[in-house]
Formats: sequence, C-alpha cells, structure tokens
Amino acid sequence: MDQYPNKYIPGVCNIGPAEIRARKLVGWCGLLVTVALWGLFMWQGVPATWKLILFIPAFSSAVGFLQGFMHFCAAFGLKGLFNFGTQVGKTDTVSQAEFRKMDRGKAWQILGCAALIALGITLVVYFI
Repeated sequence: MDQYPNKYIPGVCNIGPAEIRARKLVGWCGLLVTVALWGLFMWQGVPATWKLILFIPAFSSAVGFLQGFMHFCAAFGLKGLFNFGTQVGKTDTVSQAEFRKMDRGKAWQILGCAALIALGITLVVYFI
C-alpha cells in the first residue's frame, strides 16, 4: 500500500506518478553507471583515486531512488514547485511561504541523505 496520497502535501509529497517514474528511472540509470564504472575500474586496475569519481553516479542514483520512493522532488522543493499532472516537468507554484520552507527542508534532507549514501558507496569501492 502506498503511504503517500496523490496530492501535494508540504514537506511530504510534491510529485505524482509520472514524476515518480522519472525519478526512479534516474535512480536505475545512475545505479547502472555506478556498477559499470566499478566493474571497469576493477577490471582495469585503476588507481584508487580514480574510484572517487563513482560518487557522481552513485549520488545521482541515490537522489533518484530517494525522490521516487519519497514522492518528493528535491529540485521542485528548492524552487517552490510541485507536479501531479500526467506530463513530466509541467509544474505548479507553491504559493505559501511556510509551505515553500517545509519543501526546502525536505529537499535538503533528500540531498544530504543521498550524499551520505554516495559517500559510503564511494568509500567502500575506494578501499577495495
């Protein structure tokens, strides 16, 4: 059962099904790139410092999955936008300042968690 309703809730939910699918797709693509690069680096025996580049796709993957599962777009949250329409990228504006503040807080929470996840993955790969 889905814990988030299909409507805007400040600081909780700012995207609908079309946007959620797009975020999860970004998560899968980032994961694929992360695993492919990791395999390439292991196969080629690259120096450990080159492995730090994995932070970028790992971060992208973590952001995508977190946004998809939380039904919340960090970029929209930072910009004061939401979208529950059928078209990806077609947004409405959050008019209340208090709601925009709640959305910004959630956006930074997602970005911070994604950075920690990406850092953890990058450090594991770095020390392997």
